[in-house]
Amino acid sequence: MSSRMRALLVLNGFGLLLLAVLIGWVWFFALLRAVVLWPLPFDIPVQLPDDGRAWRMAHMEGITQGLMLIGIAFGGQFMELSRRQFGWLFWSALITAWLFTVPTIFNALFGTRGVAFGGGPFKSGIENDIIYLVGWPPVLAVHIMLGLSLWGVWQHLRQR
Repeated sequence: MSSRMRALLVLNGFGLLLLAVLIGWVWFFALLRAVVLWPLPFDIPVQLPDDGRAWRMAHMEGITQGLMLIGIAFGGQFMELSRRQFGWLFWSALITAWLFTVPTIFNALFGTRGVAFGGGPFKSGIENDIIYLVGWPPVLAVHIMLGLSLWGVWQHLRQR
């Protein structure tokens, strides 16, 4: 894996960790129903959806996916793949990380889950259906990413 690819994966990983922190703040304000920032002597009332499960999911996706990108960046040195395979690994990792994380924010905001077209047992609506459709590229990409990662490490171990 090229040094540039590894650096870009690390950069995106930390970008997702930063997004997770921001999501955590929004979740915090949703719980409090106000923006409370000490030492400011006043609170700013807000009306945010306060489904803790949805905010927790969004927060943890950012953390998990960010760490995954950083892990792949550092684990890339233990993979033997062709340049083209590393390209597929790189793009599938980015698609997986960002498109598993960002839709969860919208699920928290819209009160949807995006796990079934039409809502399934959850809230239905156009928001849910768009989030569901956006979820298909990362569902495919995660399998490419994991397959190439395992193959690359296996090839590295076979050559040692």
